[in-house]
Amino acid sequence: MKNYKHYFLTSESVTEGHPDKVADLISDSLLDEYLMGDKDSRVAIETLISNNKVTVAGQVSSNNKIDIEKIVRDTLKEVGYDDIDTTMDYRKCEVGINITKQSKDIALGVDTGGAGDQGIMFGYASDETEEYMPYPIILAHKLSKKIDDVRKSGILPYLKSDGKVQVTIEYVNDAPIRIDTILISVQHSKDVELIQLQKEILENVILETIDPEMIDIETKFFINPTGRFVIGGAMADTGLTGRKIIVDTYGGIARHGGGAFSGKDATKVDRSGSYMLRHIAKNVVANGLARRCEIQMAYGIGLKHPISIYIDCFGTNRIPEGLIIKLVKERFDLTPQGIINYLRLKEPIYSKTTNYGHFGREGFNWEKLVQI
Repeated sequence: MKNYKHYFLTSESVTEGHPDKVADLISDSLLDEYLMGDKDSRVAIETLISNNKVTVAGQVSSNNKIDIEKIVRDTLKEVGYDDIDTTMDYRKCEVGINITKQSKDIALGVDTGGAGDQGIMFGYASDETEEYMPYPIILAHKLSKKIDDVRKSGILPYLKSDGKVQVTIEYVNDAPIRIDTILISVQHSKDVELIQLQKEILENVILETIDPEMIDIETKFFINPTGRFVIGGAMADTGLTGRKIIVDTYGGIARHGGGAFSGKDATKVDRSGSYMLRHIAKNVVANGLARRCEIQMAYGIGLKHPISIYIDCFGTNRIPEGLIIKLVKERFDLTPQGIINYLRLKEPIYSKTTNYGHFGREGFNWEKLVQI
């Protein structure tokens, strides 16, 4: 067949106790706390966790004073970091704080409505799932969330909070046709047998989540393939804000501008611009203008309007891409302040975005469907 395309695509997700995601959650929880007392807070916070120590650093300009150490410890407790031998101990860990004010040079441009940094960002959508997301990443996120759900509900009480999921999907002519491989590595207590864990993860997580029509006799399942995952969290790996940018977005299926999201207020276009572009791409597809859409914008620090806008619909568009760009410019205010106002990004919503991807989940304004 002349146009026949056959390939495999893989995406990954992580559970809420993965150290990088714990760092993201701390940063986003601090951002939310600042915004609760001052919606005009300027926040750029990075978190590093390793062994039994947390370091919070960054720049903050806010009229709200918060108890950073308390928020750090509460967040660690929330994700199950309560054991110094296997994760980290929220009660006894060391918390270091290195926060300064936002540079006055940066504030010069932001105060007048300009972008808080220069950069490029992307948005993407596809009609291959009801969430308008690539199938591999949306399934990986659902499996990660299910792992956390069965742990916290007590269905599988021996599970710990650290874990990773990887999903490989087989495509024909750009359509997902079957699940080729599911790989799950999940932290557990030392007294559970591997065979029990593998059986119960298969029954209570995988088979409860996946579409049975997407698996066949050749679908492969790998559950804790090393055989043991007792030591995890910050005791096994360093966690750092912004290191899971592909997990946060489209699972490697679409391009990424490089800027991370967590810990940044909406004047940083790395975050707000990416949210807006997801909104636009999703609605291009939902409005029937294309079956797939990737859109890129570039901003300059202190500048109000994007330097460039580019759309690629991969040959699936029903009207010319130039006309789609024209419609987008007419429909949406793409200045940083316009994006903030349109998506209501001064609200303390950010800790809810941290886990299971920033896109493809309901409850966020950038996921709403509108007429273009």
